[in-house]
Order: sequence, then C-alpha cells, then structure tokens
Amino acid sequence: MEMSFEVNGVQVEDTFAEGFSMWGSRLIITAATQKWANIAATSMSGYATSVIACDCEAAIEREIPQEETPDGRPGTAVMIYGFSKKKLAASMLSRLGQCVLTCPSTAVFNGLPEKESDTMLDIGKSIRFFGDGYQVKMRMGDGWQHRKRYWRIPVMEGEFLIEEKIGAKKAVAGGNLLIMGENEDITLKASEAAIDAIHKVSGVVTPFPGGLCRSGSKVGSKYAFLKASTNTPFCPAIKHSLKDSKVPDGINSVLEVVINGFDQASVMKAMGVGVKAATEFDGIKWITAVNFDGKLGKYQMSLKESVESA
Repeated sequence: MEMSFEVNGVQVEDTFAEGFSMWGSRLIITAATQKWANIAATSMSGYATSVIACDCEAAIEREIPQEETPDGRPGTAVMIYGFSKKKLAASMLSRLGQCVLTCPSTAVFNGLPEKESDTMLDIGKSIRFFGDGYQVKMRMGDGWQHRKRYWRIPVMEGEFLIEEKIGAKKAVAGGNLLIMGENEDITLKASEAAIDAIHKVSGVVTPFPGGLCRSGSKVGSKYAFLKASTNTPFCPAIKHSLKDSKVPDGINSVLEVVINGFDQASVMKAMGVGVKAATEFDGIKWITAVNFDGKLGKYQMSLKESVESA
C-alpha cells in the first residue's frame, strides 16, 4: 500500500484531492412553508451533479430559519457552480425560471453579499421580462445607498419577488474523498455519516445524489466519443482482472464524496470532517482521494492537512 496515516484506527492514504476553479453563487429561496422552500430548492438543483454532462453543479447548502431570512419566512440556501460567469448566469436563469418562479409562494434573494462577491449578475433583472411589462421595480433596506433593488412579477397565484442582482465569485470545485468498506451496507452507512458531518460546514455543497457518487469517473475512455468513463482502478468488481487496480484486499464497496465550496479552506475542512465521521464505523478499511497528478486543476488538497484543519 501507499504511504498512509491513521484516523480512528482506519488507514487514510497520504495523498490529495485535485480541485479546479469554477464560478459560484448562493441563492436564498423562501416560501410560505419550509416544505415549499425545499421543493423549489430540490427542483432547481436537480440534474446538476457534474459539469461532465450537466449545465452546472448545484445542491442545497442548508435550511434557513425564518428568523434569518430577508422576508421572515422559512428558507433554503442553494449553491450553484459553473465554469464561467456566463454559463453560471445562464444556468441560474433557466433553473429559476423553470423551477422557482413556477413554485407556489416562493421568493428569491441573493445569498452572497456584494462585498464578498467578485461580480454581480443581473439575474432578477433578466427574469423580470416574464412580467410582460407589468413587472414593478422596488427598493428595500435601510438608507438610500444601501437599499437593494427587487422585481415584483405578477403571477396567477399573486406576485413573485426576486432580487435584481445575485453575487458570484471564483470558487473551488472537486474536493473529494473515497470511502472504502468491506461491504455495501457499511460503506453506505459510513458515507451517510460523512455527508451529515460535511453539511455542518458552511459554504460548501455535495452535488451528487444525497451527496454520494457510486460511479466515480476518470478522464478519458477507450471509446473516442467519451470524455470520461468509470474509474476502473477503484471498481472492486474488476480488481482481480485489472492490472492497475487500486482497491485493497478486503474492500468490496467504494463511494465517492465530491465537495464544492467558495474557498479552498472550507472545502478542505469539509473533507476532514467527512474522513473523521466515516472512520467511526467498523468495516471501513481505507480512505483515499482522487487526483490526476495535478493535470486537471490547480488545487491540491491534502487529506492529512484536511483532517488536521477539521
């Protein structure tokens, strides 16, 4: 085996997760009840697991109690990531228009303050045209210079309120860890615990279904028409027939956690708490991370440093 260190009696490979740059935004969706805020957020972040084949990567960050939302109603924060400002804006527009504007009682607020943003995107300003000329601009907040602009768009139920500009900033995607266990059951339970721990770290999301990916991928394929394919070195079912298998003896199931965040420190902290949570389970034998020798992205996030930061 490779060089490793121990966490809760489990061997963790002394390697790094390879992350890359993306643009990220954060939206706060409020609604009449938490149920409807979650429905809108879930719909908006659907089919947004990986930019390998999706228009963006998006997921729910957390529920926000009504005491903390701009309009005093239950809310849900969604983080969304794209390869460029233009692609990020396009994805937000289409997803807000199809999944949140249509959802009963919702309103949308910027969840990334301008002072923390690298740019402000004209999302609400673009969606206003759905009002067919009957949309109304309004300002809210304290002091003229600090009052934010919103659009009220008439809909059959009443009115849809959306903030005119949404903040965006350069972000980090691709933080990851592979949790390896002796069977599918224990690997899933340990991975679920890792996700629960990660979701307590603010400013990060895990875009795959329930935060977990069973079908990790590698760059390229034997088939020229594919740009990515199953991560063969980490597939237990072929470990005895694949010469370059990286699956240790006794491992029969592997799940991947992928983490996106606004900064490298947050992503690394999330990786660290995930490792600590997963290693609490008997039957977890090995944890590592995926990288491509620094060829994919500029961020090299050490598992050892991540555990120390957590």
